[in-house]
Amino acid sequence: MTDSRPGASRDASRIAYDGRLVCALEVNDLERSLGWYQEALGFEVVHRLDAWGWAELSTHLPGVGIGLGEVEEPHIEGGPAITFGVSDIDSARRHLESLGTRFDGETRLVADEVRLATFYDPDGNTFMLSERM
Repeated sequence: MTDSRPGASRDASRIAYDGRLVCALEVNDLERSLGWYQEALGFEVVHRLDAWGWAELSTHLPGVGIGLGEVEEPHIEGGPAITFGVSDIDSARRHLESLGTRFDGETRLVADEVRLATFYDPDGNTFMLSERM
């Protein structure tokens, strides 16, 4: 049987993925950012290279991590919004707001399917909370 999907004839084994994804973000104060990610989102540092101004944190999603690279001026414009699925968006938002986390407006309901809330880390990197209805 032949796979008729577009591009299916290409050899899918050309890239040997290992099951990990690291979302690399720029920050201007690695220590401050590490503290925020640990306290606000409950992530843990799993690797750190101080000489390079780099650290990786584990998330609560298997194989998905956040990498933080220290730079003088983070370039955050136009990047992707990393979205975390949560079971109670109101509770998650209250926790983040209690730490002074900035949100972009109110939590929105989209097509009666999902509630979304956009927020920012201390350097302005964009994130979202998502609760499926």
